[in-house]
Amino acid sequence: MVQAKPKFSSFDEYLAYDDGTDCLYELFNGELIAVPPESGFNTSLAVFLLVHFVALVGHRRVRPHGLELEVRGEPKNRFPDLTILREEHIQLLSHRNTIRLTMPPPLLVVEIVSPGEFQRERDYVAKRLQYQDLGIPEYWIVNPETQTVLGLAMAADGFAEVGSFQGQQASYPVASVSSLNPNGCGAICQRSNLDK
Repeated sequence: MVQAKPKFSSFDEYLAYDDGTDCLYELFNGELIAVPPESGFNTSLAVFLLVHFVALVGHRRVRPHGLELEVRGEPKNRFPDLTILREEHIQLLSHRNTIRLTMPPPLLVVEIVSPGEFQRERDYVAKRLQYQDLGIPEYWIVNPETQTVLGLAMAADGFAEVGSFQGQQASYPVASVSSLNPNGCGAICQRSNLDK
């Protein structure tokens, strides 16, 4: 028997939908697009970052892949690989792990680029624009293929590059997580904190 695909006219309709599985979906033009599972390598990188951030801000403010961000444009939602929450998000997300457009943005979003041009374009261009639109203070793009970490911070006219690290230096943002201010992520990528 062929099941009809659900079609949603609003994000609220989508949020009310439950297909009885643990699948993650992006809402694209009213239709559900299954989010494929992350590779083991990308997952291990995300867990490595998660462990470091938990030591600094506590486990309640660090969310792995699975936290959903409502965004403008298409798709209507994203599932970052790692997200650092604001203190007020802890209560706001107690019933559903979704940050809505009406809520303050998270402090930091980290995406780990999967292989392929489509994935690269998605993380470096599409997600960057959507996260910038939300006013997220910092966005890290970790690219295992090129062994680079690009740190972006919100400036007056959008995201500005504040740190780009390659090879051995690519571990710098992770190692410098210890400079993280418990009240925010602003100290992570600032050039003034970089070792010369």
